[in-house]
Amino acid sequence: MVLSPARGTMTHYESLKDKLVFISGGSSGIGADLVRHFAAQGSKVAFCGTRADGGSELIEEIKALRQPLPVYAACDVRDTPAYQALLLNVVERQGPIRVLINNAGRDDRHAMEDVTPEFWDDRLALNLKHYFFAIQAVAPGMAQAGGGSVINMGSVSWMRGRPNLAGYTTAKAGILGLTRTLARELGARNIRVNAVVPGAIVTERQSALHRDPVADQAFLDAQCLKIRLDAGHVARVTLFMASDDSDGMTGQHVLVDAGIAQCSVMG
Repeated sequence: MVLSPARGTMTHYESLKDKLVFISGGSSGIGADLVRHFAAQGSKVAFCGTRADGGSELIEEIKALRQPLPVYAACDVRDTPAYQALLLNVVERQGPIRVLINNAGRDDRHAMEDVTPEFWDDRLALNLKHYFFAIQAVAPGMAQAGGGSVINMGSVSWMRGRPNLAGYTTAKAGILGLTRTLARELGARNIRVNAVVPGAIVTERQSALHRDPVADQAFLDAQCLKIRLDAGHVARVTLFMASDDSDGMTGQHVLVDAGIAQCSVMG
């Protein structure tokens, strides 16, 4: 397997220092690396996950690095009133959220024949609905503070037509429409809305459930770049999209996929 080449010093974005960043699904996978990367920028980070103790190990890791300590809260993002209340509590305690990263989601496999109406509604609630209601909750304060950046985490799975994921891919395709519509609606308030779209990312969960040498090679064969991507690849692009360095970009769908969507379409 070909690994990603060695990286130099990570770019430092002065505009992210001391800004309050909220990350949903931040206790594991891509979300945890987002927490690490924003803390390393000197941002004030708040994040949520499903377990009461879900943020403890990550907070201790960041504490050991003498970086600003994130704040964690447990919440089921499918419970809209509870989730919006959590976000407003963060604002009340820490000030306006200037960067919102809608990341929480779950890509459980499911055959079409096994999907019930209840399961379908749950997939949309878990992978799309909470994106909109989080934006609805934080946008007024973000605008009052002078604006900010909303980043919706997408997936190339719907572009590739991946099987056994109809609920997930439908939700992820919807993120593109949500991103473009709210970019137009919130632009006058100096709020940018973009999507970062990961490809095949190596995480602990994906490794435990789906990864083996055959799967690795299949991804490498399908990609333009012959490297396996990790959560850091996604986090570094997200830093740029959150920072003032990308202040002319909104309504965009930025793929971090080693070219897998393009190569799948072309070849």
